[in-house]
Amino acid sequence: MERNVGGSDRIVRGVLGTWLLAVAVAAVLADRRATAVTATIAAAGLLFNATTRFCGGNYLLGIDTTDSASCSRE
Repeated sequence: MERNVGGSDRIVRGVLGTWLLAVAVAAVLADRRATAVTATIAAAGLLFNATTRFCGGNYLLGIDTTDSASCSRE
């Protein structure tokens, strides 16, 4: 997988993923299962994107938020 997520985009995805994970935990404690499942799936997707620096949606749309110098594989 070629990297296409970088910089502030990666940070925002990580922060939102962490926040959604906290929402999921709160929803479980409040016995709101549908909200918990939805928040968990969204958090997993965002945290996966932030960790691997790859987003399938960005790939399909041709979006690359990395700068070429930080992705060199020399």
